[in-house]
Amino acid sequence: MTSEELREKVELALDEIRPFLQSDGGDISLLSIEDDRLVKVQLQGACVGCGVNQMTLKSGVEMTIKKHAPQIEQVINIG
Repeated sequence: MTSEELREKVELALDEIRPFLQSDGGDISLLSIEDDRLVKVQLQGACVGCGVNQMTLKSGVEMTIKKHAPQIEQVINIG
């Protein structure tokens, strides 16, 4: 899979989870993909100050991204 194909798959995953974040007043944007293994995102809106954003990041965002792009090993939020 090329880097561009990987980026498309990650964006597709984010599009899948975005409505859930937006329903709570938040959002997410893709900042970068490094070494085809590490995804850097930025939580936005209500997600920034939310006490459960790490749980959302791991069990929601990371799981969804890995479903679309299994080679991704980690997703981190850049605040």
